[in-house]
Amino acid sequence: MQLDTDIRYIKGIGEARARSMGKLGIHDLAGLVSYFPRAYEDRTRICPIDQLTDGESVCVRAMVAETPTLSRIRGGQEIVKVRAVDETGALHITFFHSSYVRMTLKRGQFYIFYGRVSVQGRLRSMVNPIFEAGYEPSRFTGRIVPIYRLKAGLSQRTVMQCVRSALDFCADSLPDYLPAGVALDNGLATARYAYENIHFPKDAGALAIARRRLVFEELFVLVCALGMIRGGREKAAGTPLTRADIAQFTASLPFTPTGAQLRAINEAAEDMCSGRAMNRLVQGDVGSGKTLVAAACVWYAARSGAQSAFMAPTEILAEQHFATLSGFLEPFGIRVAKLTGSMRAKERREVLAGLASGETGLCVGTHALLSEDVEFKNLALVVTDEQHRFGVEQRAALVGKGTRPHLLVMSATPIPRTLALIIYGDLDVSVIDELPPGRQKVGTFAVDESYRARLNGFIEKLAHEGRQIFVVCPRIEENEEGADGIKSAEEHTEALRAALPDLKIACIHGKMKAKEKDEIMSAFARGETDVLVSTTVIEVGVDVPNAALMVIENADRFGLSQLHQLRGRVGRGQHKSWCILVSDAKGEEARARLSAMVHISDGFKIAEEDLRMRGPGDFFGSRQHGLPELHIADLGADMDVLRRAKDAAERLLKADPGLRKIENAGLRRRAEALIRQSAGTLN
Repeated sequence: MQLDTDIRYIKGIGEARARSMGKLGIHDLAGLVSYFPRAYEDRTRICPIDQLTDGESVCVRAMVAETPTLSRIRGGQEIVKVRAVDETGALHITFFHSSYVRMTLKRGQFYIFYGRVSVQGRLRSMVNPIFEAGYEPSRFTGRIVPIYRLKAGLSQRTVMQCVRSALDFCADSLPDYLPAGVALDNGLATARYAYENIHFPKDAGALAIARRRLVFEELFVLVCALGMIRGGREKAAGTPLTRADIAQFTASLPFTPTGAQLRAINEAAEDMCSGRAMNRLVQGDVGSGKTLVAAACVWYAARSGAQSAFMAPTEILAEQHFATLSGFLEPFGIRVAKLTGSMRAKERREVLAGLASGETGLCVGTHALLSEDVEFKNLALVVTDEQHRFGVEQRAALVGKGTRPHLLVMSATPIPRTLALIIYGDLDVSVIDELPPGRQKVGTFAVDESYRARLNGFIEKLAHEGRQIFVVCPRIEENEEGADGIKSAEEHTEALRAALPDLKIACIHGKMKAKEKDEIMSAFARGETDVLVSTTVIEVGVDVPNAALMVIENADRFGLSQLHQLRGRVGRGQHKSWCILVSDAKGEEARARLSAMVHISDGFKIAEEDLRMRGPGDFFGSRQHGLPELHIADLGADMDVLRRAKDAAERLLKADPGLRKIENAGLRRRAEALIRQSAGTLN
C-alpha cells in the first residue's frame, strides 16, 4: 500500500473522519501513522473499590447496580448518576454534559471505568470517567493508552480509532528508512513493531523499545540530510591560502592564547589551506576569546594577499570589533576599515575605494556590508559575529561578494557539542571551552522583592566606588498585554531615579531608533552613566569592563542560556563583579532555573541544564537557525540516541556519500524530502 494514500479510502475512516483529521494536518497514510502521541496514560491497574485512594487515576471493574438516573441542576445542566459495585463496595459515578450515558450503561452489566478517584469518608466517586463494556479491558482501558494533540471537534477516541485503522491497513508497508545493517548493529526493533507499540504499547517496556527505534530513525535521517548538504559543499573549491606558522601571529600578542583558542585557530587554518571552502562555527562562552580566532583567520587571508569581511549585528559592536581587530592586525601592516550605516558620505566613499582596490585587508561592518555598492577586489574570508542574529539569506549575500570565500561564524551561545552539530549541521564546529586566565567568577545570588532596599543600597555603593551597573527588565512598557507584575524598563527606570536621585540613570530598549540606542550605550561605555536599565537588547552588547553588577528583574521570565548571556556582560574587567537575580516566583521549575544559575558558572553546563529543562526550541526562539521540527525525538532527553544515530549516519555516508546505492534509495528520498521541507533551516 502506498504511504501517500488518502486516508478517506482507508476502511473505518471515510469522508467525515478524514475531514476531522485534516484539522490536524493529516491527509495521507504516512502522516496518520506518524502522528505520534504527545503522552500516555497508564490504565493497566484495576483496583478493587475498597482500596481506592483519593486523587489516584485507576481502572475499576464494576457492575452497574441500578438504572442510571437523569436530573437537571441549576442552569438547566443535565447530569447522569450511576451506582456501580464490585464484591468490595460501591462506586458513585457522575456524568456532566453526557446525557447519552443514561441509555448506554445497562443495569446488571459489567464495565471497566477509568478516572480520577475522590474519597470522602466512606464515599468513593468518579466524575466523567472513560468506560467500556465487558468484564475484561479492551481498547481504552486496562492498557497504556496514547494521548494525542487535538483540535476542536476531535476526540482522543476518534484519533485512536483512525490510527488503528491505518495501522491495520498498512501493516506490511510502514515507513522504514533504516538500512537493515544499521537497525541490526544498534539493536533496534522492526518498523512494524515500533509503529504498533508507539501507538498501542503492550507494556512500558514495549513502548520504550518502540520509541528508541523511531527516535533513532528520525535523528538518523536528519543527520543524513545534513551530511548530504555538507558533502555537496565540501566538493566546492575555496580560495587556497598559504600555510604559515601561527607562532608568527601569536608572538605579537600581549598575552598567551588559551589551548582552546589555539585549537580553534589550527582547525580553521587547516580548512582554509585545504583548497575547500571553509564553513566553520566557533562557539564559546561570553568572553572566551572568539575574536582572536577571527583575527588569526584574517591574518592567514592577508598573508595570501586576500581580503576579509567581518559583519556584526549592531554599530556599537562593529565599533568594538574594529578597535580590537585593529590592535591585533595593524602591527602586521594589515589595513582595517569600518563600514556602518551612519557613516558620512565622504568616509563611506573612501572605505569603498579601499575595498575595491584591495588596499584594505579587513572591513568590519554592520548590515551596511550587504549594500550593492560594496565591492571587494579579492574577498577570501567572511566572518559573522553572533550567528543567530543573522538569517541564512544575509550570510549568503555577504559570501556572494567573493568567489567561494571561506566562512567563519561565531556564537556566544554555548550549547552541547553534539547538539551544535545538529543545529549548525552545515558547519564544522570548533568549541572554545576555556576562559582566558584572570577572568573572575561572577558572584551570583537569587533574591526576592524583600531585598529591594538592600539591593538599591548596593547599587548606590558600587556607583560611588566608580563602578557601573546593568539592570535588565523583561519588557519595555508598563501597559504591555499580559504583563501583570512584570517589571518594565521604563517604569523601573523611574523607580530607580526616585530611589537613587544622585545617580545618572539611563534607559535603553528595542523600540528606540538604532542611533538613539547606540548613543545611550556609547555614553554608558564611556562611563558617563552610572546605571543602564535595559531590556534584553544588551544581551549582545558592547564590553564595559567597568560594569561590576548585573541586576535581572523577574529573572524567572528568562531561560537559563539567556540569563547566562546577560551575566556575561559583567566580570570583564579587573573588578569583582556580581549578578543578582530578582524573582518572587514560587514555581518549582523557575526556582530550579535560578538555583542552577547560582551554582553553575560554566556556560556549556548551563546550556545542558537549559536543554534538559526546556528542550532545544528556546535556544534561539526561531526555527530559522537550523533545527527542523522533530516529531518524536526530544534533544533534551535523547542525546545518547543522537550520538549513536550521528555515528551510524556518518559511517553510512562515508561508504555511500550521496546515498546512491540501490539499498539506500528510500533513505535518500526521505533525506531529500527533509531538505526540501526545511530549505530555510538546513541550508
